[in-house]
Amino acid sequence: MKFFIDTANLNDIKEAQALGVLDGVTTNPSLMAKEGITGKNNILKHYVDICSIVTGDVSAEVIATDFEGMIKEGEELAELHEQIVVKIPMTKDGIKACKYFSDKGIKTNVTLVFSAGQALLAAKAGATYVSPFLGRLDDVSTDGLNLIQEIRDIYDNYAFETQILAASVRHTMHVVNCAKIGADVMTGPLSSILGLLKHPLTDIGLAQFLADYAKGNQ
Repeated sequence: MKFFIDTANLNDIKEAQALGVLDGVTTNPSLMAKEGITGKNNILKHYVDICSIVTGDVSAEVIATDFEGMIKEGEELAELHEQIVVKIPMTKDGIKACKYFSDKGIKTNVTLVFSAGQALLAAKAGATYVSPFLGRLDDVSTDGLNLIQEIRDIYDNYAFETQILAASVRHTMHVVNCAKIGADVMTGPLSSILGLLKHPLTDIGLAQFLADYAKGNQ
């Protein structure tokens, strides 16, 4: 499973990259605003800055909601850097734009997916990635992991090449469970990746090893 980090914070991206396990980055307007990145030129520059840190795909989201606007913005984003993936919403115009970009060989990430039917449409339109938001489904007492499983079953049935990008990952168990189901990618905060490192028995074992070494080498 690929590990993406969902942020616009360059320090977090650098830390995840330094671990040697980072495969890409996802961003959105909310994450940009959180880092104080505003204004078109600053936002575009920030995408390029992110691409200079990582070697994998970087999802950059369009703001437009109409087909023509998505095409204009998406083509501009794609020209920024070869690692850019155009992130488009799961709407009627979004699916049309996805097909347009797919036909032109531009990578896409269809976002805000909350049903298996939406994921099926995205795959039919040639999406590179589809982003089901499992955390947001959990927030409204719906099983987000079940959606990942449904999409996995459908894609396997028909050998769709669209990758399942489990989004809105909130914590370490989301990551582990997505891996068990067979999600192709997960994207979440740095904490969801670092959390995989932690186990109390590891800490206890290491402390014991060091203590035993110290006793025999004084």
